Amino acid sequence: MSTQTAEAVSVPKPRARERARKRPRKGQSPWIWVAVVAIIIFCLFPFYWLINVSLKTGADLSSSSLVPPHPSLKNYSSIFKNDDFTNGLKNSAIVAFSVTILALAFGSFAAYVLARLKLRGKFIILGIVLSVTTFPQIAIAAPLFKLWSDIGIFNTWIGLIIPYLTFALPLSIYILVSFFREIPKDLEEAALVDGATRFQAFRKVVIPLAAPGLATAGILTFIFAWNEFLLAVTLTSSPKARTVPAAIAFFTGSTEFEEPLGTIAAASVVISVPLIFLVLFFQKRIVAGLTAGAVKG
Repeated sequence: MSTQTAEAVSVPKPRARERARKRPRKGQSPWIWVAVVAIIIFCLFPFYWLINVSLKTGADLSSSSLVPPHPSLKNYSSIFKNDDFTNGLKNSAIVAFSVTILALAFGSFAAYVLARLKLRGKFIILGIVLSVTTFPQIAIAAPLFKLWSDIGIFNTWIGLIIPYLTFALPLSIYILVSFFREIPKDLEEAALVDGATRFQAFRKVVIPLAAPGLATAGILTFIFAWNEFLLAVTLTSSPKARTVPAAIAFFTGSTEFEEPLGTIAAASVVISVPLIFLVLFFQKRIVAGLTAGAVKG
C-alpha cells in the first residue's frame, strides 16, 4: 500500500500538468518581447527609410511620409544606366575579393605560427598586430596620397588593395588564431607520423577543420573592403578605380541645384542588400568566429 501511495503521489494528475503548462516560465516575460520588437524596429527603421526615399521622385522627395505617395522604380533604373555606378560596382567587387583572398592567405599562415609554434613574445606580437586596427585612417590618408602619386599607383586597384589589406589582415589573424588554438594538436602529430610534412598537415588537416573561422574572417574582411569610403575617395580621382561608396558621393542631380537624394538612396539600397543577405546567411559562423576561444572548459 505504501508503494502504491508513493507512486500515486509521484505521478502528477492531468489537471496539474495542464496548470504547469499554462504557468509562464522564467524569462518569458512579455516585456522581453516588447524590448526585442523595439530594438528590431530601432535597427531596421533607417534601412526602411532608405528604401522609402529610394521609391520617391520629384516633389515626393521633400515629403516626410512613411509611405511613398507615388512609388516608382525610376531611381533604380537610372543608377544602372550610370556608368560611374556600374564601374564602381565592378571596382568594389575586384578590390573586395582581392583583399579577402590575400587576407585569408597571409592571415592563415601568420595565425598558425602564433597559435602553434613556440615563439618568445608572441602575445606581444599579436597585440601589436591588433593595434593596427585602432590606427585612424585619416592619419595616413594624406601621406598615402603623396606616396602613391610619387610611385605611380594612385588611382589604381593595387593602390586600394594595399591599405585595405593593412587594416583587414589583423582582424583575420585574430579570428584565425582563436580557431587554430581549438584544433587538437594530436591530429597534426598523427599526420606527421604518417609521413606528411608540416605544410601538408596544415593544408590537409588544419585548414579543413578551421573552415568556419576562414568563412568568418572572409565575410568580415569582405564587408570592410566593400564599405570602405575614406581611402577610396582619397586614393582615387576618376571612375577608373573608384569603388562604389566613393562613386555614390559624386552623384549629381538632373539639374545644377537638384540634390540626388533618390538616386543616392537607391544606390545605397543596392549595395547594402548583398551584405544583408550575406550576414543573415552566415550569421552563425560570424558569431562563432567572434566568440571562438572565449569559453574554455
